[in-house]
Amino acid sequence: MRGMARSSPALVVGSLGLDTISTPFGSVSDVLGGTSSYFSLSASNYTDVQVVAVIGNDFPDEYRRVLESRRIDLRGLQVMDGRTFRWAGQYKFDMNVAETLDTQLNVFAEFHPRLPEDYRQTEFVFLANIHPSLQLEVLDQVRNPKLVVMDSMNFWISSSKDTLTDVMRRADIVLLNDGEVRQYTETANLIAGGRAILDLGPRAVVIKKGEHGALLISRNDGVFVAPAFPQEEVQDPTGAGDSFAGGFVGYLASRGDTSPEAIRRAIIHGSAIASFTVEDFSVRRLERLTTAEVLDRYATFRHLTQFVDEGLEVGA
Repeated sequence: MRGMARSSPALVVGSLGLDTISTPFGSVSDVLGGTSSYFSLSASNYTDVQVVAVIGNDFPDEYRRVLESRRIDLRGLQVMDGRTFRWAGQYKFDMNVAETLDTQLNVFAEFHPRLPEDYRQTEFVFLANIHPSLQLEVLDQVRNPKLVVMDSMNFWISSSKDTLTDVMRRADIVLLNDGEVRQYTETANLIAGGRAILDLGPRAVVIKKGEHGALLISRNDGVFVAPAFPQEEVQDPTGAGDSFAGGFVGYLASRGDTSPEAIRRAIIHGSAIASFTVEDFSVRRLERLTTAEVLDRYATFRHLTQFVDEGLEVGA
């Protein structure tokens, strides 16, 4: 598959919601949020995106238009009578830690993913952070995907670990943050924890480390460490992980390539997209993002990791 440039769509199954967020730099109410919004707007910089999610009949038309203005297909969006999923949270000066103030599942509590027939043929699938039983429902509907990438969170590790393990066994790549890897594997060492997850069957684990970058542990390609962009301005870190996933999966789908080399490049693309997301509240920065900006930041990442080998010998 190496070197191919056949663009494939990316399928995301997750939440769409309304967020109320407070950080040391401001606050917003009932803005566009949810895993699917950040993923799809990020991935749409690379390829077409198919969204499966649920909203209530109170979901603002303007937010739907935000998604439809990009390469995002909403035919898999369910609209139910009731209120849309809502989340409220705040960040203090440790912007890596979100404090949840309120969660209202609303129509999301009744959500069961139903994939349109053509979505079931999609080769690149992202299972966003939803209940692992719903992730399994998606896997039972898709047909012969080339790549399944899944995400999760500490709550599902605590409450539904066995079901989550079943999802991991059927995924190709697992995305978790460093705390979640330690929690799931009950080990402090991230390398050991990543390898324990590989033993379940995935070909790779991508460990998100926030402002410290990302760590790839793969079955056939060893360990790869990617830096984070040296961010001078962080307004709102909400959705950074889902934006990373959007850039990561979107890039791979755009190339039709799942080789180890492509996965390494995809991590840099994911990190680049996520670095834009945190520059403004909600998805506002993603709405304004251009392809030229993405490519420029990708080039900056390359520069961050390049150095000249002087050929010095140890002890010289």
